[in-house]
Amino acid sequence: PAGVMASSAAAAAAAAVGAAGDLPTPEWSEATVLGLLPFTAVVGIVFALFLWHVVSRIRVGSDPDGRSTALLEDGVDISAKAAEIQEAITEGARAFLSTEYKLSGAFMAVFAVIIFAFLASTKSDSGHSMNNAVFSTISFILGASTSMLSGYLGMMIATYANARTTLEARKGVGAAFQCAFRSGAVMGFLLTGLGLLVLYVTVMIYRGVFKGDPKGLYEAITGYGLGGSSMALFGRVGGGIYTKAADVGADLVGKVEKDIPEDDPRNPAVIADNVGDNVGDIAGMGADLFGSFAEATCAALVVSSVSTLGNQTVAMMYPLMITATSILVCLVTTLLATDIAPARRISQIETCLKVQLVVSTMLMAAAVYAVTMCCLPSHFFLTPAVEGVSEASGRVTNTAVYGCVLSGLIAGLIIGLVTEYYTSNTYKEVQEVADACKTGAATNIIFGLALGYKSCIVPTFCLAAVAYLSYQLAAFYGVACAALGMLGTLSTCLAIDAYGPIADNAGGIAEMAGMGEEIRERTDALDAAGNTTAAIGKGFAIGSAGLVSLALFGAYVTRAGIKAEGEAFFTLDIKTYAGLMVGAMLPYWFSAMTMKSVGEAALAMVEEVRRQFNVISGIMEGTSKPDYRRCVEISTRSSLAQMLGPGALVMLTPVVTGVLFGTYTLAGLLAGSLVSGIQIAISASNTGGAWDNAKKYLEAGRSEHARSIGGKGTEAHKAAVIGDTVGDPLKDTSGPSLNILIKLMAVESLVFAPFFASVSKDGLIFKLFS
Repeated sequence: PAGVMASSAAAAAAAAVGAAGDLPTPEWSEATVLGLLPFTAVVGIVFALFLWHVVSRIRVGSDPDGRSTALLEDGVDISAKAAEIQEAITEGARAFLSTEYKLSGAFMAVFAVIIFAFLASTKSDSGHSMNNAVFSTISFILGASTSMLSGYLGMMIATYANARTTLEARKGVGAAFQCAFRSGAVMGFLLTGLGLLVLYVTVMIYRGVFKGDPKGLYEAITGYGLGGSSMALFGRVGGGIYTKAADVGADLVGKVEKDIPEDDPRNPAVIADNVGDNVGDIAGMGADLFGSFAEATCAALVVSSVSTLGNQTVAMMYPLMITATSILVCLVTTLLATDIAPARRISQIETCLKVQLVVSTMLMAAAVYAVTMCCLPSHFFLTPAVEGVSEASGRVTNTAVYGCVLSGLIAGLIIGLVTEYYTSNTYKEVQEVADACKTGAATNIIFGLALGYKSCIVPTFCLAAVAYLSYQLAAFYGVACAALGMLGTLSTCLAIDAYGPIADNAGGIAEMAGMGEEIRERTDALDAAGNTTAAIGKGFAIGSAGLVSLALFGAYVTRAGIKAEGEAFFTLDIKTYAGLMVGAMLPYWFSAMTMKSVGEAALAMVEEVRRQFNVISGIMEGTSKPDYRRCVEISTRSSLAQMLGPGALVMLTPVVTGVLFGTYTLAGLLAGSLVSGIQIAISASNTGGAWDNAKKYLEAGRSEHARSIGGKGTEAHKAAVIGDTVGDPLKDTSGPSLNILIKLMAVESLVFAPFFASVSKDGLIFKLFS
């Protein structure tokens, strides 16, 4: 009987090998897919340049190229004033990014050496450890460079468009909206097209090096995601500290103590405040979402490379085809807002932006179905058969993969709409926060915190449902595809997110140039909608970060050789449980560091603004100008010094944990930081957004309810300003940075997983005491 059973097993294994060898192939040819990918990337970049050209036709100043060096003096026309203010904002933003990128470049060089040294000392499964070390390092440098370029281009676009949006507001809210939205779309399509093109070219070059070794190829590609998120961390933290230090200083002294309007040119911190919108909300946010795209794509590639898809080029390009499809879908959707049905009245602005989300999701759901059916075989196996050892397992159909992508798309839309509900002053949640200002700042803060905590409920259920469904359909490959689905409207999300800071800057320029109440009312309406869209963008970033981190976690567990014995290893291995506890604490530690950094930088700013009001005579009377440059220098110096601590915490924790405490402890650390980080990020971002729009609700005074609470200068308005000031570092520094924390630690662990598995699997500390 034993002989019969052995023969039967051998026959079954042989049959499984044969079946795996006869797997169906995708409908599209390799030439078709490899041609479509660069084509769509170039289409996205060309469309971005076209929109930039349209915006550039709006002239600023009196000289032919739309620039002016005229001084801001009485008697100079409004356009020249706007040009001079725009130049000051551009100069400050460029100076900050230049200094930040020098520091980031030095870090990139040092960390590239660490990656090479660690991976070169590790024996890889394929025996190509040197190839893996060299090309992982190159991928890291490419990802970091692309991330920095994305942030810089975004900043340049925003500073180019802000004054143009202000001048268009003289024609009406419709013209200003189109200028701001087109400018945001420039960033969205330029970043998505550039990221896709660089990743595609990198994969094609690496194919010639890792011939017949798809696993080694895509392991080396993961460095691209690590580089992108590393630079995004410094961009988000450094830019966030900069913008909020200036914002807090400007608000506390200008609005509360001196009772002058927001963006009043008499406020010494006003230029630094407007610079901060660009370096934090634009450059940092662009690098952040670029990192999400890179990591989600890399996670899907790594997981699929060890499946039966590994040797099918068309199927392996499917994650990139999702992004390529999104570029074409978002292009069509953008035309709705810019040409077909743009917002022409204040009441139409938020609706127009919401239509962008809904329509792009619907079109993407249909388009990605066709792409899935054509790029993936009708079925494949996640675990290939090994001749004479095991059968192929984990059968997945292309319909199941489409279900994963669709679930991510729908969840992204729901998270966006829920975020809008909790941060827009159109709805009762924010109006209740505004109403609480009647009794002072304390009740305002209490209601705002409660709103933030409550806003976590629906997004968390959505993410849990998507994670469970996608894992059941296609394991961790399904989770990665769900993350790509949530990013399936990336170009549109970036457009409506970048629109907000551009509109905010436009309002500041209108106030500083003395353009009158009617113009400021239009720019304030654009800005209020922009605050909501910025919160929606952060919601997408946080939600996609959760799914990306889960997919990267799965890839890390597989690559590090972590095995579950019986029940899940979280409940059985004390090392994992210890890591889980520490990981859940890390987002709190990180948030404490970033919040305190903003506080310390803001203290320096408040003291400087007070000093100028006391020392420079004639500021309040408007007869002398404040020293704007001094405040810009303080924000720059403080933010760059303060960003190093949080950055070191995130970058060093996975390496130290993996080496000293082993792969199981690191797995627990990643899971703990993912679970707690998402909750804190969502609540922080939505709380801050609600406080900001509650303040704007009172300032606008468009409803009887708002007027009954109190407008500018009242005690209720001062309470609203305090709430907004407390919320500034929550929504623009700590909250957005946390999604980078959970992604970055996961992708870094995956890159170093071969080293941990071979050198310190059980942890050097645990070995010492065992």
